[in-house]
Amino acid sequence: MQENNILKISTSGSVDDGKSTLIGRILYDTNSLKRDQLEAIEKNSKQKGYDYLDFSLATDGLVAERKQGITIDVAHIYFSTEKRSFIIADTPGHKEYTRNMITGTSNSEISLILIDARNGVIEQTKRHFFINNLLRLENIVVVVNKMDLINYDENKFHKIVEDFMKLTELASYKTQKIHFIPISALHGENVVESSEKLSWYKGKTLLQFLEEIQIQPSKTNQSRFQIQNVIRPKTEKYHDFRGYAGKLKGGELKVGDKITVLPSQTNSKIKDIYFYNQTYKKAHPGSSITITLEDDVQIDRGDMIVKQDELPLESKQIKAVVCWMNQAPLEKNSFYWLQHGVKTVKSKITDINSKIDIDQMGKEQQTENLKLNDLGQIELRLAQPLYFDDFKKNKDLGSFILIDMKSNTTAGVGFFQENTLPVK
Repeated sequence: MQENNILKISTSGSVDDGKSTLIGRILYDTNSLKRDQLEAIEKNSKQKGYDYLDFSLATDGLVAERKQGITIDVAHIYFSTEKRSFIIADTPGHKEYTRNMITGTSNSEISLILIDARNGVIEQTKRHFFINNLLRLENIVVVVNKMDLINYDENKFHKIVEDFMKLTELASYKTQKIHFIPISALHGENVVESSEKLSWYKGKTLLQFLEEIQIQPSKTNQSRFQIQNVIRPKTEKYHDFRGYAGKLKGGELKVGDKITVLPSQTNSKIKDIYFYNQTYKKAHPGSSITITLEDDVQIDRGDMIVKQDELPLESKQIKAVVCWMNQAPLEKNSFYWLQHGVKTVKSKITDINSKIDIDQMGKEQQTENLKLNDLGQIELRLAQPLYFDDFKKNKDLGSFILIDMKSNTTAGVGFFQENTLPVK
């Protein structure tokens, strides 16, 4: 009942660092490109006068992106090897598309930060590392690309490693694991196969590393089961059946566990755990399951089941970090729908405390509003109490989105902070 062996990866880097070329190279070397894709790449590469295959064409699917030669949206690429399946979020490197990088990175388990070996650590590198740090991404792979353009110089590679590690001294999240891999995506050196030109590098190739890395489960072991659907067949065979379906996050749940239903604060015990038509004694985090309780409890969509000794935070007044994604600025006293999992609550922006300067590794500035791509510290008041976790302790239940009440579009993505105000 656990998720398949799928690794979720995000990529980031400055313009022309080679993100799309790297992904195209991996797809090519793992035989993941279809024949028509290969033919299109060969044709377009010849039309451009290249004496090599332009693998970036494998991922830049939008016509506007191809014309500009940049990636302006988050493209998701799926491929598999014999050892593992992968989902890559190819995120844009531009400052103007911070929101896209945050959405692509927030759902990932590992981040690839590309660096042009000729340029080393630059301002964009600092921004990308800060965002990964803000989102508490534990594993970061610094991919030093275009080693061919510096003649595979070992000393220059180690200088980039040294400069990047200086950034970690400024980071607020200190438990990140940083890995460094030198490559040439264009020529396929050290991407899938080891390279004689990088013989001084004794580590794994990039694909070997991604195939073998073991992602540790979330450090929180507190079980969170938000109800997506209440199942009442009302058939003759299952006339009295009442099951609660959803996806388990955080920690395990077992038959017999003492639980509390929120917001009703009703206590009960888990009677059965179903996965499709089979029953189990225990469910693991990431499992999509249906459970039944020993007591007949009134539960609705959006309610949460937790263990009795693992209650989450509760408040109507929330402090959060938000990335603004709307053309219209975020203003004080404005109203939005706050979507937390399947739970929707009306919210009011009561204060905008500061704007977070990504270029200055999180230095805060006073501001009256947040504009498109801004990060800021805000306070909200909700129409009813919400049950949630601090993002630093539980990423699954520590995030939310704000929805424009007129257009019904996503206006911002936010991350709860523990120092919320008490319920009033």
